[in-house]
Amino acid sequence: MKYIENNSNDPHYNLALEEYIFKNLDINEDYVILWINEPSIIVGKNQNTIEEINMDFVRKNNINVVRRITGGGAVYHDFGNLNFSIITKSGPLEKIDFKKYNIPIVNALKRIGIQCELSGRNDITINGKKFSGIAQSIIKGRVLNHGTLLFDSQLDVLTKALNVRAEKIESKGIKSVRKRVTNISPYMKEKITIFKFREILLNYIFEAEGQPVEIYSLTEDEKKGIQKLADEKYNTWDWNFGRSPEFNFKNYKKFDAGFVEVSLHAVDGKIQNIKIYGDFFGTEDIEKLENMLIGLKYDEYEVKERLKDVEINNFLGNISKDNFISCIFD
Repeated sequence: MKYIENNSNDPHYNLALEEYIFKNLDINEDYVILWINEPSIIVGKNQNTIEEINMDFVRKNNINVVRRITGGGAVYHDFGNLNFSIITKSGPLEKIDFKKYNIPIVNALKRIGIQCELSGRNDITINGKKFSGIAQSIIKGRVLNHGTLLFDSQLDVLTKALNVRAEKIESKGIKSVRKRVTNISPYMKEKITIFKFREILLNYIFEAEGQPVEIYSLTEDEKKGIQKLADEKYNTWDWNFGRSPEFNFKNYKKFDAGFVEVSLHAVDGKIQNIKIYGDFFGTEDIEKLENMLIGLKYDEYEVKERLKDVEINNFLGNISKDNFISCIFD
């Protein structure tokens, strides 16, 4: 395992760095990055950006909005939030597995005195309050596991910047987002800076691997490749907001494994355009599923026939085929 030091606070660059390492560096090596963004909302790969953010508040407060390559929900980053990225081999099954890749983070935090646990689908909590959201992507035998660690974030800004659906809050049995989240720093015995916290966490991660911290230095060509990716992808409106289709049908449903939102446009009884949004975790690109449905009659039997042999879990995680089809027609 090698550590890639990154002191940039630019979310466009940082997400480009993460993707570049994930897809281009030595596939036989594991990598760790610990990084901090300036105020930003990072939306999940499959989310409808406009519906996840409070646009007026975001604009007035100059908060960046950037899409990542993993599924899951939108999260808020600022200078009080530490992000971790761990890039490793995925193993033969190539399945999303939050426990396997995040137990080392939980154990490292416990070594610091933070009594926390994995909770729900993809959270780490202290006393039932969330301080970390985790997401994953798997490509060609590699897994990107990354997450947030709210250390000393501005939680009031977080609650104003995000449009969290009421169903998410109600399912937790609480009245507000603010009551659901917490920072790590109040639970620490000794007051330290986020930079000291990063150093301690890094040492424990490598200690768990039975090795000292080893730094990988990016080459000039790799740095140019990362900047190119930042400029041509992560700094573009098309990637971060995308174009929502013209639609005459829209539906939203929440399941135990996440929510699904379907917008589609039908002309003469046939599906002309469809977008599938959500905070689900799949291993295949959702556009492949969308393309399977374009041109079909807007007919439940025809859609079921088209999807009969499709492994829907590859696209939607643990959301079932019947539940997905109900989003299109109910």
